[in-house]
Amino acid sequence: MTVTWWLVEKESSFLVKSLPGVLAIITAATHFYIGIVNMRRFVGFAYGILGFFLWIFASMSFVIGKKSTHFVDKSLFSMLYL
Repeated sequence: MTVTWWLVEKESSFLVKSLPGVLAIITAATHFYIGIVNMRRFVGFAYGILGFFLWIFASMSFVIGKKSTHFVDKSLFSMLYL
């Protein structure tokens, strides 16, 4: 989310701003797959929780990247309160 916010501040293109979210989604899907297929029980559950939270942060990163740069507040706390 911090990298996306930094790219919004630099007024990068939408594709560049969405890149951290895409990488987080790929990582989350990989963790879900590893947790369900390869590792079962407690370790697989830990991978599933990690993948779930990565998915949430990737979604928040997409929302931050989709915002118009004209309406983005410059403070760090505005990023936390969407």
